[in-house]
Amino acid sequence: MKLYNIKENDEQVSFGQAVRQGLGRNQGLFFPAELPKFDDVDALLAEDFVTRSSKILSALIGDELSADKVNSMVDAAFQFPAPIKSVKDGVYALELFHGPTLAFKDFGGRFMAQSLAAVSDGGKITILTATSGDTGAAVAHAFYGMEDINVVILYPKGKISPLQEKLFCTLGKNIHTVAIDGDFDACQALVKQAFDDAALREEIGLNSANSINISRLMAQICYYFEAASQMSKQERENLVVSVPSGNFGNLTAGLLAKALGLPIKRFIAATNENDTVPRYLETGKWEPKPTVATTSNAMDVSQPNNWPRIEELCQLKGWGLDTLGKGKVSDEQSAESVRDLKAQGYLCEPHGAIAYRLLDEQLQDGETGLFLCTAHPAKFKEVVDDILGSDIDLPGPLAKHAAMELLSEDLANDFNALKEVLRRVQ
Repeated sequence: MKLYNIKENDEQVSFGQAVRQGLGRNQGLFFPAELPKFDDVDALLAEDFVTRSSKILSALIGDELSADKVNSMVDAAFQFPAPIKSVKDGVYALELFHGPTLAFKDFGGRFMAQSLAAVSDGGKITILTATSGDTGAAVAHAFYGMEDINVVILYPKGKISPLQEKLFCTLGKNIHTVAIDGDFDACQALVKQAFDDAALREEIGLNSANSINISRLMAQICYYFEAASQMSKQERENLVVSVPSGNFGNLTAGLLAKALGLPIKRFIAATNENDTVPRYLETGKWEPKPTVATTSNAMDVSQPNNWPRIEELCQLKGWGLDTLGKGKVSDEQSAESVRDLKAQGYLCEPHGAIAYRLLDEQLQDGETGLFLCTAHPAKFKEVVDDILGSDIDLPGPLAKHAAMELLSEDLANDFNALKEVLRRVQ
């Protein structure tokens, strides 16, 4: 598999290099030089989740890793289901929260851990990543206890849910968590600064586990196929998918699934008040505003890092950006949708409710709707309980970590201070 740097096309790397390196020169994202196309999608969808995902990922990676090796990696990473649940006639929820940290990032995080182990040259590695909530837990648990890999996770202090924080800030060992005095975009900017420091990158073996890492993104392609496999052929031929979007890795993966042959009719990019992309699609002007804190905090991103990949793919495939559905949803509106879904017998949290609301508004007659539920409602217990007047039970993993002590350190939004932390944890 060859990948090129979107910003500097002459930089071309292998899958292994892209996984180890994370970002290209000038903070450029890596993108596949060629995309396979599955002609007999129905036959592929008839396979079980692991077998199908292994074929998809093996076709993407090519002969760099054997089919048997990729199958063992997928088998180790995807040890939990991604079921769809019927909410009402013609509308399904794709539940991506049945992994160990109860969020969709478990798929990408665990496959990245397997990928890095497969392509590692044996040297020490420092994983540096920023999280707006769910990435941190998925990455922390995926890499916890792995030899010669240190993980440093930056998150915006006071801007993620207490239970999200507990799930990844209580592990210790090779997992180091840092609460930054700033928003998610500030955390992400610090990560980019670290990657721009060539000497530091070399000194500590720097890598990132954000969705900028191609292995994470590739893993996410697989659950779009899994969702379609649980529908009838007629339903999936007119499928509209609504994606709650923050850093836009999830939507990128969905569009890649379409490029590989999955017959998705169209997508809806659903955001909260941090609506840089919907405004861009409306006006053609990229004008990020200061990030606003919302009840859907994992989507509190004003400068989504994966958007260049979406533009690159749409340009390559000749897909007009105007074919993307879009919209923003306020906290009040997302709360209304949480209540609406509960009235229909489905318990959801604000991120999934945002995707549902825009799907419900934009779905046309004869179409099948699918919205992504990216996290277990209990991860946002305080918000959901307040909206519904309920008392959600905590699943086992959350109950366990809720009682544990936070191990994070506070840090100013300062790159030199971060460098000291990165060197100290070696």
